[in-house]
Amino acid sequence: MAALRSSIEIFNIRTREQRVVWQTEALFEAPNWSPDGQYLMLNSEGLIYRLALSGDPVPTKVETGFATQCNNDHGISPDGSLIAISDKVEFGKSAIYVLPSIGGAPKLVTENLPSYWHGWSPDGRSFAYCGIRNDEFDIYTIGINGGAEKRLTFGEGRNDGPDYSPDGRWIYFNSSRMGLMQIWRVPAEGGGAERITNSNSGDWFPHPSPKGDKVVFISYKPDVFDHPRDQQIEVRLMDMDGANVETLFELFGGQGTMNSPNWSPTGDQFAYVRYFPV
Repeated sequence: MAALRSSIEIFNIRTREQRVVWQTEALFEAPNWSPDGQYLMLNSEGLIYRLALSGDPVPTKVETGFATQCNNDHGISPDGSLIAISDKVEFGKSAIYVLPSIGGAPKLVTENLPSYWHGWSPDGRSFAYCGIRNDEFDIYTIGINGGAEKRLTFGEGRNDGPDYSPDGRWIYFNSSRMGLMQIWRVPAEGGGAERITNSNSGDWFPHPSPKGDKVVFISYKPDVFDHPRDQQIEVRLMDMDGANVETLFELFGGQGTMNSPNWSPTGDQFAYVRYFPV
């Protein structure tokens, strides 16, 4: 048997217990937790999989039609009926599509490219995503049926990793506008951005809890550029306003550990991927 590569795990923020769900020698990334609590959705080698949280944890491929170069920017709609994926087969650049959560034909949402999905609004009507336009990484929103995109940031450094607060008022994201990558938030309807973290680490991929009380994110050492995989990182938790930041644990990970929304429906647990060196 080949050496282990990916460990899909769950952390309970109340009991502080970690649980291994499934391990594999393949590279799996970015677990989303289904709204019914029954499965995780992940990507591996351009494909999307479901991994049941009860019984025998064997990944089942989700049919995505022509979209066979899906990256780790994907998620499940609040009612569980749809999934959003980011795939580059059709245009050679990442585009966002929606399709039934049971699988089916992808429907294009974003005409402007590249676009990388990151968050679903609580009412299920819109997305938050990172778009690269004229070499600027910014945060945008768009309706799930497409149309005009709304720009929320304007080239102030690199802006990435947006995810909605459960009340729909805020979009949390990471930004390098002040130098080191930190966590910020901006009103979902547009307005001035507010800095949330002020740390000596590179902070990425903030995910607000469904309870609206906590945000989980990952932190790199300050000299690490971008968000590479196979790094020693910290998984951190804080209040919605940035208070009470704590390091929950360290792991070997980074890219793929939790790029997209990963909380359980109850907001007591989150899923992530731990990697093993190759």
